[in-house]
Amino acid sequence: MKAVSSRGAKTKQRLIETASDLVHMKGVASTSPDEIIEISKTGKGQFYYYFKNKDDLVHQVLETHLGMIESGTAPVRYDIASWDDLERWFLDQVELQKKFEMTRSCPFGTIGNGLTGQDELIRLDLCRIFDAVRMRIAAFFIKEKAQGRLAQEADEGRLADYCIAVAQGAMLMGKIKRSSQAVETAVRETLAHLKRFARSERTN
Repeated sequence: MKAVSSRGAKTKQRLIETASDLVHMKGVASTSPDEIIEISKTGKGQFYYYFKNKDDLVHQVLETHLGMIESGTAPVRYDIASWDDLERWFLDQVELQKKFEMTRSCPFGTIGNGLTGQDELIRLDLCRIFDAVRMRIAAFFIKEKAQGRLAQEADEGRLADYCIAVAQGAMLMGKIKRSSQAVETAVRETLAHLKRFARSERTN
């Protein structure tokens, strides 16, 4: 592994942050190393010192996102311990879109939509991220069932997959329509559906 000085670490982080913003805005295929270098105000030598190629940089962008999810420092909060937390997780997606005036959807969905058969490393990185999110949502449903507040026939993993799929689809519609209304409506309907599995003694 190459040694990285304090100044070098800042340069590398700037490249990662610039790439993260660009691929979120327009996808991996439409983002070039030259554009990343120009916007980050770095040099080509610096780019290729820290990264083998663009795919390696995208890999490290996704590694950074995963680290933020695991450390609780991501823009979207993934600590879900109640129904209120689950609703907040959904609405955090809307707030993220509003920050960009509804011109972007989920960064992971944007990258995933551009995957080809040659992007196995990036696909696996995205799987790790979605698995981490799925685990956190499923853990909430597992706890609810263990405490008698969720119907026994509810499948925690499937409910978690459903939440993620709805969030991804709703954010895409929000981007297309340039409106948060579609996302917020999907959130309300999804929570209403999920709470049909909740027992009456459920507490927040």
